[in-house]
Amino acid sequence: MAADSSTHHAHQHGDEAHDHGHHDDHGHEHNGGPWAWVKEIFAPHSHDSTEKIDTALEASQAGMRCLKISFLALFVTAVLQTFVVLITNSVALLGDTLHNYADALTAIPIAIAFTVGRRAASRRYTYGYGRAEDLAGVVVVLLIAASAALAGYESIRRLIDPQEVSNLWVVGLAGLLGFVGNEVVARYRIVVGRRIGSAALVADGLHARTDGFTSLAVLFGAAGVALGFPAADPIVGLLITVAILFVLRDASKEIYRRLMDGIEPDVLGAAETAARSVAGVDDVAELRLRWIGHSLRAEVGVVVDAALSLQQAHTLCHDVEHALMHQVRRLTAATVHPEPRAADAPTSHDAIAHHR
Repeated sequence: MAADSSTHHAHQHGDEAHDHGHHDDHGHEHNGGPWAWVKEIFAPHSHDSTEKIDTALEASQAGMRCLKISFLALFVTAVLQTFVVLITNSVALLGDTLHNYADALTAIPIAIAFTVGRRAASRRYTYGYGRAEDLAGVVVVLLIAASAALAGYESIRRLIDPQEVSNLWVVGLAGLLGFVGNEVVARYRIVVGRRIGSAALVADGLHARTDGFTSLAVLFGAAGVALGFPAADPIVGLLITVAILFVLRDASKEIYRRLMDGIEPDVLGAAETAARSVAGVDDVAELRLRWIGHSLRAEVGVVVDAALSLQQAHTLCHDVEHALMHQVRRLTAATVHPEPRAADAPTSHDAIAHHR
């Protein structure tokens, strides 16, 4: 759209401490009850991915803080489980413990992505390095897929070749510890990821949740064995594998939409409404939004009176951008292009019509 005219405006807010008075009042209630809690586990609730804090720098800092805390929590959980493995000689718990170590380590590619994403744009990477988060999200999705494959393989192997486990109550307690630790970390990562607009951090939270399911399988499996049903462990493991596949689907969708420049329809609608609300804007000719890491960029063409002077059109573009900044969370830059009414300038686009 910027190619349509030399009269356009691009303004980068970036890390500026610019308060637009955003609020978190959503104006609706959440349904409760056991079913809502179960649904929340498999598909975490979110209003949309634009409910964020105000600057890219603060978002990166919040993400890094989340990664550090969750890494520490998972590492402590895994260490405690390691001691139980040494006492009980449980192969199932050993696999779950290794999962927890691996899940703690997934914080590393996300942390690298947050660090790289804060680098300034260059002449080669003119939009910056925010896409590093999406690449890290792909790594996390692959790890979730690997977790599902490993959990399924181990479950089938135990069905074929059952293994005796001692100190079942200790194994069950360690499994419960693993589930609680992973679920707390998962919720924390997902909430922060939604808040700052990081699809990679959300996917990493979902990955922590898959390892929590594996831990839960250890608990139920131990209970089944204690009740005289040795096949309970692998059967529950297979059910958990199916649950992990559902989590994999959600995480894959999240990352796929980002890589394909998908945008939430209500965010697009809010941007259109904001642009049209500016005095002097007759209509919105074209509007595009895209995520770059956990920040949004916009390109918009607005229809205006052809009699406006260059200065008046330029000022109007500023007003549109400011309105967009108020109404669209996580928007850090906007390119606004004024277009005269078609009746006033019927041939204004003829020069580039054949390129479209």
